[in-house]
Amino acid sequence: MSLIKIENLSHSFGDKVVFNDASIVLFNKEIMGLVGLNGTGKSTLIKMITGEVLHDRGTIEIHPKAHLGFLDQHAEIKSSKSIMNYLREAFNELYKIDEKLTHVNEKLSVVTDENEMMDLLEKSSNYFEYLDSKGFYTSDAEIEKVASGLGISAFGLDTKVKTLSGGQRAKVMLAKLLLDKPDVLILDEPTNFLDTAHIDWLIKFLNGFEGAALVVSHDTKFLDAITTCIADIENHKITRYNLKFDKFLEAKGVKADQYRKEYERQQQYIAKLEDFIARNIARASTSNMAKSRRKTLNKLDVIDKPSETVKPHIKFLYKPIGSKILLEVENLEVGYSNALLPPINLILERGEKLAIQGFNGIGKSTFLKTLAGKLPAISGNFKFATAVAIEYFEQDNTFHDDNQTPLDFIRGEFPLMSEKEKRTALALCGLKQEHLVTPLKRLSGGEQAKTTIGRLTLTPSNVLILDEPTNHLDVNAIASLKQAIKSFEGTILLVSHDKHFIKEVADKVLNMEELIAQKK
Repeated sequence: MSLIKIENLSHSFGDKVVFNDASIVLFNKEIMGLVGLNGTGKSTLIKMITGEVLHDRGTIEIHPKAHLGFLDQHAEIKSSKSIMNYLREAFNELYKIDEKLTHVNEKLSVVTDENEMMDLLEKSSNYFEYLDSKGFYTSDAEIEKVASGLGISAFGLDTKVKTLSGGQRAKVMLAKLLLDKPDVLILDEPTNFLDTAHIDWLIKFLNGFEGAALVVSHDTKFLDAITTCIADIENHKITRYNLKFDKFLEAKGVKADQYRKEYERQQQYIAKLEDFIARNIARASTSNMAKSRRKTLNKLDVIDKPSETVKPHIKFLYKPIGSKILLEVENLEVGYSNALLPPINLILERGEKLAIQGFNGIGKSTFLKTLAGKLPAISGNFKFATAVAIEYFEQDNTFHDDNQTPLDFIRGEFPLMSEKEKRTALALCGLKQEHLVTPLKRLSGGEQAKTTIGRLTLTPSNVLILDEPTNHLDVNAIASLKQAIKSFEGTILLVSHDKHFIKEVADKVLNMEELIAQKK
């Protein structure tokens, strides 16, 4: 049974074609990975499915009885409720039936008419059996199970939702979505705010999920662990592969070679037709033949040119520094009104690359923000070497003015730099020329991240503070970023939920969970 059916979908933003006659079907019990490079239209497709964006042509059919659940990480939650009560909203319909059951039981306690009593007893029994079958009486236990699996219990189920950070809020929204048990889960980068243990829990959950799911993720290990099929967006089309992610990559390579050869053959054929027409259309003896060839050319179903794959070449500029020790941290406590962690002691030397680990919400980003001068310390101190040059990549990729284009943003940051240098820096981070003049608010999360990384690459530094830099980046950009970090001669402090990324780039690890355990 198909739950989502897309046929002959076409859509454009101005002159930019996103989809051209694209089709795909999601069947029940499938976990489909939606993949493609940054800017190919993954988020746009999801917004069309959920009705947030209207498509130009084609059809998007949702099964009339299918309930869709969408994880929108940018949604605002201003509820004054506790996390527990907010998560209970996933069972709202059951609570309404429980109220009906209470009302019926109250009537039973006072009714005297035997027929009415029998009718009420039947209603009471039906309501109870329905609630029991839907797990209403174990719903709090189910909430605690999901909250624990996603690491929400660590910051307390009594915590007010409105006080949560962006990452914590995303985890709570994901928990509510999973508890709601929709027929189709639509997840856009669900692992961005999860650490390793919670990603593993989500993998187990999805592997046992009884509905269908459409998942966008640049975490290839995660996709390979959960998917039953892949929908690949490329050349304005959507191609379905009934394969796991690793096998899909092999098949895609073969298909891409075939497509390229077919395109080149057709271009050669078109060139011959056009040459024949140009040489013979004006000659009386061959004019009819030329006109016939022109008809053939006009009827030809022209193959789109293979999309240009921009492979990033990220490189951070190193500013030499004489000091061997670049950072000393002594009894540093970080947080807001209260310390989140025990005192931190740390020494980092030139060239060392430190990964900071711990469950989401433990204080990793707060620690980095404190070192970057964005937050004051609670107590203790830290000292960077004299003449240190620090560059900071913040997890929440926000811009002062998202109506600006990437080029405008870089111009504002580097007004004296030549236009060529600015364009080159952004291109080396994987942005196409069309992206450079598109407002930031219309770019994908990955394209926005590449813009920020582009700024980092233009300023020589000897300390890089990187908070979840791989979020939203496609596989090519992640590979290039990995190489840039490995080749950087300076010191790096890095937070990432991608354990494989950390394993390849870091030579030291600060585990904040161990700090807490040692204090106990």
